[in-house]
Order: sequence, then structure tokens, then C-alpha cells
Amino acid sequence: MGEQVPHHRTDRTDQTDPSDSFSRSQRLRPSGGYRSLRSFQTATVIYDATVAFCERFIDPRSRTVDQMVQASRSGRQNIAEGSRAAATSSQTELRLVNVARASLDELLLDYEDFLRQRRLPQWAKDDPEALAVRDVGRHHQTDQLSLSVPYARWLDSADSSVVANALICLIHQANYLLDQQIAALEQTFVKEGGYSEQLAAARREFREQTPPCPLCGKPMRSRTARHGSHMGQSFWGCTAYPECKGILPSDRSVQSD
Repeated sequence: MGEQVPHHRTDRTDQTDPSDSFSRSQRLRPSGGYRSLRSFQTATVIYDATVAFCERFIDPRSRTVDQMVQASRSGRQNIAEGSRAAATSSQTELRLVNVARASLDELLLDYEDFLRQRRLPQWAKDDPEALAVRDVGRHHQTDQLSLSVPYARWLDSADSSVVANALICLIHQANYLLDQQIAALEQTFVKEGGYSEQLAAARREFREQTPPCPLCGKPMRSRTARHGSHMGQSFWGCTAYPECKGILPSDRSVQSD
């Protein structure tokens, strides 16, 4: 059942910001911001609803309970971990997002098995209820306090088949979003390289922009005068200080140590 939903949002409200000039107060690569991703929000609904589903409709002694809960949790947690790993490793981010996708695929099979083994109907792609669930995913803007509220009509149903079918629709949506996320990450890696490549490029850029010390030739670092008549003004100081006291005036705005 393919789901047509909007491309996942790539804005990351709690991510670090990239900068043209690298400094100790900034990260080279953005990371985090997973809470604003539609894939993470949808996976959160799936995780919470799966815990409730197992409590309501599956024998607690069954191994299926642990398997379904763990698969749903893995889907959510690996999106978050992958987002955080983005700061230092594109490959780790990609691997974790793929793990999330695989976990949700496993959970999808569990819900399909539940319906098939109990001879319960599975909604077709064009079933009115399936269309209604997908419509929520297209248009509703969720927040962290009410992620599952728009789906309560189905997830709170006393009919296990309604809940299972709604979750199947949600898993398809999450998988579609993750597929788009993975494709975007792959394209970014191809165009920009991994963390090590970007770190080396930033180092080269920094060295090219940093003047050599007029006394010893070593790279200089932007500093701020803390005393005297020039207090608060920026200048270039030798990185070998205090052994070398070479300085140069700063003729442009730079960030201080």
C-alpha cells in the first residue's frame, strides 16, 4: 500500500547551525532537530499506539508483544540517534535511518500477520478509512503534546482490526518519509562528502584565511585585547604565544577566542 504524503520536513529547530567560517563555538555539520521531522513524529505515534495495541489485544505472555514493541521503539529511536550522529558521521546517520526503516518493515509484517491469522479484513489502498488516515498525515500539523490526537478515531477503537489497519497505514507513511530522508542523505553525501572530508576542507579554508606570523611564520589566531587602550579590539596573535609574541592588526571583523 504505497502512501503519497509530503516530503519530510528537513528543518531542524534544535540543530546546530553550519557556518562559512569554522570556530570553536560552532559545529561543522548540523545535527539534531529530529523532533520536527515528520518521520520521527509519525514513528512516535506508531510506537505509542503499538504499546497500547499489545496491551489491549495480544496475550501479554506472547513473545509477539516484546517483538512488536521493540520494533516500534527501534523505528523511533534510530531516527533520533541518526539525526544526532549527523554531526560527526554521514555514514552512521544513514545506517541508523536504514535500521529505523527495517524495524518498521518488521512491525508492518506483524500487523499484517495479526489480521491474516484472525481472518480479519485488511483495508485496500482505496478504502475510505485508509484514505481518511492518509489525509490526516497529509494535512495535520502535529505537536509534541498531541501527536496521536488526530488519529484517535481509529487508534482508540474497540475493534482491533480498525486499530491494526490504521497502524498499517501509518507505517506505510513513515516508510515513505524515511525513503525520502534516506535519498536526501545519500545525495548530500555524494555532493558534500562525509564528515572527515568536510573537516579537512574547513581546516584548509581556515589556514588559507589565517595570516602567518611576521616573526616565526606560524599561523595566527584572532584574539581580543583585554587590557590597555585597545581593550575590546580584535587583532591577530601568534599561535606560538607566549614563546612568540608576534601580532598583526585585524582589518576585518573576526570572532575572538
